[in-house]
This record gives sequence, structure tokens and C-alpha cells, in this order.
Amino acid sequence: MIDLFVHWNVDPIIFHIGHFGLRWYSLGFLLAFGLGYYIIHRMFTYEKVDTKYLDSLLLYMFLSVLVGARLGHCLFYEPSYYLTSEHWLEMILPMERVQGHWVFSGYQGLASHGAAIGILVAMWLFYGRHGMNPWWIIDRLVIVIALGGAFIRLGNLMNSEIYGVQTSLPWGFIFERNGETVPKHPTQLYETFSYLLIFAGSLTTYVRRQGQLRTGTLFGWWLIALFGVRFLIEFVKEEQVAFEQGMSLDMGQWLSLPFIVGGAVIIVLSYNGKIPQATFIRDADHKNRHTK
Repeated sequence: MIDLFVHWNVDPIIFHIGHFGLRWYSLGFLLAFGLGYYIIHRMFTYEKVDTKYLDSLLLYMFLSVLVGARLGHCLFYEPSYYLTSEHWLEMILPMERVQGHWVFSGYQGLASHGAAIGILVAMWLFYGRHGMNPWWIIDRLVIVIALGGAFIRLGNLMNSEIYGVQTSLPWGFIFERNGETVPKHPTQLYETFSYLLIFAGSLTTYVRRQGQLRTGTLFGWWLIALFGVRFLIEFVKEEQVAFEQGMSLDMGQWLSLPFIVGGAVIIVLSYNGKIPQATFIRDADHKNRHTK
């Protein structure tokens, strides 16, 4: 009988230089920020918005994604471990305590929902500093965030992590590096393809409308699409933490629901004129020059 399943045993590290090893996951992060910066730069240039804001925006984005994703994992998935006097520093340091000694481990655990919250906070802080309409920015950022999400899920595939339950479908993956002997749903690929479709759809909408978007609508629909996909795929994912056993919905699904509802609310607010349309909404001179 022909085995149609994929036997997956890829080394998560691309190459070593001394004690340093470049992981596919890390490369995904770099590609996400590099391509994201390029695309947003093209948008700013096309819409005649000063690109001097981009370096600051990139810094806000990088820190918000890293801090938000890390805290999201620690607080949403493993609070009983990290909210202790012995391990709380591991939330912010890429190290862990082993037999009383600190050793470098990298950040073992990042959560996309935490990254999403971090980005929203960062956009509000960015507005406070530069006066740019955070709704205007986020409508464009979500396009590249979907692309970044696809790269991250490919990194998860290379790490042989966050996969699905057992399946008999011919595209099932046997994750041999983890000692698996039965095929599992490659949910990393399900999310990757879904996020690429969301990226393509969002970018196509932006291009066809030549950047003339009703502020907030693209963001709202993006929230519904991306977290809706995440909600559905979670049904075939393995439980990530022990406390999810017996839950009707897992933690990823419960965390997705507020974003889906929030997307619907944002769309309603946008179409009812409750969201400012100007590129800049704090400085009167900017507002006059960049009102859309």
C-alpha cells in the first residue's frame, strides 16, 4: 500500500555559525518586517505622505509585536507558570532558570492575539507622538500583517509545532521530529494559505481603489476574515496547553471572538461616519493638507 502522507522531519535551523544558528522562524520574522516596510513605503509614497514617519513606525511595530506576542503567550496560555516570583522575569528576558541558573533559551512561546493587542496599543501611542490617524495607518498595516502572519506560520511548520489533530486525509503530515507516528492536519499550512488570500484580497482592494478607502472598513473586514479563519482552523488543532482539555472552545477561539465582533463594530462605525477620515487628525495644518 502506497503511503500518501508527508513524512516531515525538517531541521528548524538553516545553518550554524559557531554557537549561533539561524532558524527558519527567525527568517520569517525578518522577511515579514522587510517586505512589510517596502510595501508600506510604496503606499506612503503613492499617497504623498512623508516617509520620514516610517522608521519610527517600524520601531513601534517591531516592539509591539515582540512584547505583545510574548506577554500574550505568558498571560493567556501559561499564567500559572509565569506569574510566580521564580519565573516572572522569563516573560521579558529570553532566558529561563534551570536548576537555579539562568540559561539563554530564546522566547519559548509567542501568541498572535497578544501581538494584535500590542499593535493596537502601538498605533495609539504613535498617534500621540505624530498626530497621524491610527485608523488610517492600521488600514494599510493589516495588509502586510496578513503577509507576515503567513511567514510566521511557515516558521511554525519548520519548527514542527502548532499542528492539528490526527487525520486520514492524504495531505496529512507525520511530524517525525516530535516522535509522531500518525498523520496530523498541517494547520500551519491551512493558516498560511488563508493569510496569503487575505493579503492578496486586501492589497487588491487597496490598489483598485487607489488608496481611497473609507477609513476603518478594510481593518474591520480584515479582523473578521483573519480571526474568523483562525477560529475555524482551531477546531482541528491540537490543544496547546493542558487547561484546554474539555473546553468547548479553546483559548485561541475565545481570544478570536472579541476581534471578530470588534471588526463588525468598526465597519458599522465607519459607514456611519464615526471614524475620522483624515490622514492626520491632531495637527490642523496636516489635517487640511491630507484630508481624504
